[in-house]
Amino acid sequence: MLKDKNIIVGVTGGIAAYKAADLVSRLKKEGANVEVIMTENATKFVSPLTFQTLALNPVYKEMFKEPRNYDVEHISLAEKADMFLIAPATANVIGKIANGIADDLLTTTIMATKARVVFAPAMNTNMYINPIFQRNMEYLKELGYEFISPGVGMLACQTYGPGRMAEPADIVEYVKNSFCNKDLIGKKFLVTAGPTIEPIDPVRYVTNHSSGKMGYKIAEEGQKRGAEVILITGPTHLTPPEGVKLIRVNTTMEMFNAVKDHFDECHVLIKAAAPLDYRPEVVSDVKIKKKDTEKDELNIKYIRNPDILDHFGNRKKEQIVVGFAAETNDLVENAREKLQKKNLDFIVANDISRDGAGFKLDTNVITIIDKAGNVIDYPILDKGEVARIIIDKVKAMMENKS
Repeated sequence: MLKDKNIIVGVTGGIAAYKAADLVSRLKKEGANVEVIMTENATKFVSPLTFQTLALNPVYKEMFKEPRNYDVEHISLAEKADMFLIAPATANVIGKIANGIADDLLTTTIMATKARVVFAPAMNTNMYINPIFQRNMEYLKELGYEFISPGVGMLACQTYGPGRMAEPADIVEYVKNSFCNKDLIGKKFLVTAGPTIEPIDPVRYVTNHSSGKMGYKIAEEGQKRGAEVILITGPTHLTPPEGVKLIRVNTTMEMFNAVKDHFDECHVLIKAAAPLDYRPEVVSDVKIKKKDTEKDELNIKYIRNPDILDHFGNRKKEQIVVGFAAETNDLVENAREKLQKKNLDFIVANDISRDGAGFKLDTNVITIIDKAGNVIDYPILDKGEVARIIIDKVKAMMENKS
């Protein structure tokens, strides 16, 4: 994702400087060329040798010293950068840039670059909410500088509140998203995810093992690539992707109605959810007690829920509709039958009994079958990579239709 991208990481003098070491390591693992500029105060928290070892590049600290290769460092770094990432970004460095002060190598290079500049603030809560800092931050945003919001939690100064530098993993995701190809701008995606639940009484319900991970990854991939994404999700413990419109539902009927409300306006429906096919015919208003049953068994009559994929697949106009088939046997045959019956553009099938393809795993093993009859098998992949493959195929179909 970040292969051959030149990212300049600016490390300033805050206790969160130690997190920057993890950040540099993660950026390198993503294939980026990373170079580090440290302020003088930053070197009091972390040794420059740490960053030199992790980045596999010299660390820059001083403005006035013997030049390398007879170039002017703040200009050469400014020109080669694809992105400047200031993490941690103290109130001091943000205030300097907001007021045009360039009195060290980092601030001078930021002032000289035409690359995107991203700040990851880290400071005491009172400093963060101070009106002066807030004014500086808002002014820089107006000028096009970017900010990754800090977290809320216990700070090094033993106060609780906003001001914790965002976690390195989240910063890397932000950077990756920034460089992602925005090839879906103007398109609206409707994605369903997770299980549904059907109540038996106020205490009990039936559900399935779906985790929602696949649908969430698809929604995230679509959003990263510029699409407007509506994510309709059953109950999960997942954190929704930033930037998507989230609609939470519980039952299959609620999911059906949510899809119905938005289907006509969408270009693509990807139904990655696993809604229950049946629901109890009667839901008890009170908890069912063992003493209320005459025998050592409880019989519950179930009735069929609406088939979301069948309903909208057979009512689509210009939309692309994608379904999933989680099978335990006869994978291709069952998936192909579902594809045809429900009038899908393609179906993503997986044998959930295979290693690496279970509901709650971070990986999947898929077979994609399209309406032209093409069958493509994929090896075990991370669900994020599976999401990219699915979105790529949707994009190709869009281009063929236009």
